[in-house]
Formats: sequence, structure tokens, C-alpha cells
Amino acid sequence: MIKHVLAVLITVHGLIHLMGFAKAFQYAEMKQLTMAISKPVGMVWLLTASLFAISTILFLLKKDAWVYVAIPAVIISQGVILLSWQDAKYGTIANVIILIAAIMGFATGKYYSNYQRDVKQGLLQKAYFQNSPLTEEDIQALPKPVKKYLRYTGSIGKPTVNHFEIHFNGKIRKDEQSDWMPFSSEQYNFMETPTRLFFMKAVMKGLPVAGYHCFNNGDAFMDIRLFSLLKVQFQDGPEMDTAETVTFFNDMCCMAPATLIDKRIAWQELGENTVKATFTNNGIAITAELFFNDIGELINFKSNDRYNADAGRKLPWATPLKNYHEINGYRLAGYAETIYTYPDRDLCYGTFEVSSIKYNDHRME
Repeated sequence: MIKHVLAVLITVHGLIHLMGFAKAFQYAEMKQLTMAISKPVGMVWLLTASLFAISTILFLLKKDAWVYVAIPAVIISQGVILLSWQDAKYGTIANVIILIAAIMGFATGKYYSNYQRDVKQGLLQKAYFQNSPLTEEDIQALPKPVKKYLRYTGSIGKPTVNHFEIHFNGKIRKDEQSDWMPFSSEQYNFMETPTRLFFMKAVMKGLPVAGYHCFNNGDAFMDIRLFSLLKVQFQDGPEMDTAETVTFFNDMCCMAPATLIDKRIAWQELGENTVKATFTNNGIAITAELFFNDIGELINFKSNDRYNADAGRKLPWATPLKNYHEINGYRLAGYAETIYTYPDRDLCYGTFEVSSIKYNDHRME
């Protein structure tokens, strides 16, 4: 809604500049502009209108370059407004709003470029698994429920997975008293050097928030910023490293089943539909239990190794899954929740709906 209002504002503000051009060349009688405008200045009014039009088009196309057009447009616009201050002074209000939006857009683009830089670096990683179709022989050492899951998802006969890209939509909150924040996200996971790069755009109380979670071979941080400028939350350290190792393994289990042939996983079969897994990387070992139903779907993932900053300690963490359907040729869960179990209650603090998944694609969106 805010984006649509901004697009309308830029468009209308740009069109108004055509009045100065029309008056200068006497194409129309502009009673609103009482001061004389020379033809050279009239051309500047036309240039400004054109810049705002280009900025609007780029903005609607979601191109970061819109800010590089909008900022010069605002500066030039304010210059011609000053020359016709008595008639055009209220245009300053529109310029201030557009300038603020452009600065925020610039900050978002710069912050997002950090994520893109890390993704490009990740795409240089070598293949961890052999580049060949996953076979029954590859999964023979896995527990029966995991083998059944791999068959159910359609992973057999398809290429092994060395990296994957996921897009989510959903909502998150801090606790039951907090409002839900809608978000969209994209992430890349790389297997050779376990890496998870997660970039989120959310709305908190009507204000834009961006968050970057970076996990690289056991080192992790989370950086949440208001307007992509002001840090509102930052976490790193050993607890974060372990927590994001859990999340990385969760992604493997839920979104890229073919990666479960990884030799860094130690398996223990607990029952017909339950297994215990320990994933070890760079000196960090985490454990999780995976729960399946009779047809082979993974329906829950539980771990006691994920640190909760608000509680100041580790809490049981679960991601129940449902809505299995075909996604990019695989049968995968389309919906998940993230739940912390406190001594007195369960807190669902996030819902995730898969928009798309790509495997082994070296092209960045």
C-alpha cells in the first residue's frame, strides 16, 4: 500500500513539472504559475518531469536504480521550485517525502548488496556431492524412515544437491504480546562449506525492517535493521553459531532431502517413523529428532540445541511441517512453523510458506 502511494506521489509530482514547461513555451495558460519562466528554465522543468517518470517506472519494476534517478530529480526540482517559490513552494513537501524514500531505498540496496556479495562468493564453492543422479545405492546406509522420505519426495533419480535457493513468505513475532510482522525472504544454502545466507524484508508497525542472517562454516550473526539503516537487533557468538547450525541442518532435512546422504550426519533409528540425527561441522555438533508419518512425509523436526536469546538458554525448538505438494519437481512441505517450548507453554513465533525452491542453479535472481 505504501509503495503504491509513493508511486502515485512521484508520478503526480513529476506531471506537475510539465506545467512549468508548458508556461515557458506558451503551450497553455497556466494561471497557477504567476511568475515568468524562461525557455531554458522551462526545459529544466521538462527534464525534471522526465526524471521523475523514469524513477517511477524503475520503482514499479522494483529496480534499485530508481533511487539514483529520484535523488537528482529531487535536487533539480527543488532548484526550479526556488526560482518560482511563490507559486511552487508546496512542491517542497513532495520532494522531502520522495528524498526520504530514496535515501531509505539506497540504504536497503546497499544493505542487500552485502547479502548478494556473500551469495556470489558461495556460488564459487566446489561441488560437495558428486554431480550425478541420486541412486538407491547412495541411500542404502540411511535409516528406513529417511530412505522412505527420499523416495516419497522424488529425490531418487534426480541430481544430488550442492546448493539451493529458497523464497518464503510468512509472518514472525517476538512473543504472544507482539504483533505479527509479515515478511518475505530469500536464502541460499551451500553444502561444501556449510553456508546459509538468509535475507528478510518485513514490516514492523508500518515501518520497513530488513534482516540478514549469515551462517558460514559455523560462524553466524543476525543483523536486524529499521529502514535498513538503524540496528535494532544484533546477535553473534557461540550460542548463535550453534543455533544456526541447527537451522542449517533443518533446511537440509525439510527443503533439500537429497543432502541427507551427507557423511557429516550420524543416524540412529528410534522407531518405525522416528530417527535421531547428529550433524557435525567445524567442531559444532547438534542433534535433532525427525518424525515421519506412514506415507513417508517428514512432519516434524525437534532439537534441544537451539539457543533462545529472550530466555537466555537453550529451549526445545520444533518446525512442524504440512501441505506437501510438488515444488520444482519434488514433493515437499509447503508450510512450516517455528516453535519454542517454554516450561509453561509453546510459542509459535514464525510461519513460513514456500514460494519457490531451486537446486544447483548458479544464476542469481
